[in-house]
Amino acid sequence: MDTLSIRIKIGDREYPMKVKADEEARIRRVGKLINDKIKKYREEFGLEDRQDLLAMVAFDCMVESMELDEDHAEGSEQVKEAILQVNQRLEALL
Repeated sequence: MDTLSIRIKIGDREYPMKVKADEEARIRRVGKLINDKIKKYREEFGLEDRQDLLAMVAFDCMVESMELDEDHAEGSEQVKEAILQVNQRLEALL
């Protein structure tokens, strides 16, 4: 797989990275999302300290990640329950 050397700016710093060519767009999109969140916290809460801004972004991202994990777990349980019901109905027919 081809790798690319790119630079991603997060906050006021640039970070060199080596990424797979097919992941470049995703990596750049993630960088943009992080910068958008930094801007949001800077404007909404008047934060200027870089460490505070990055901490709030990290916290926000973890909350979103946990919500997604919980949603997936709930969805998986619903699918399992539906499969069990189908199996029970099939067994009753046999």
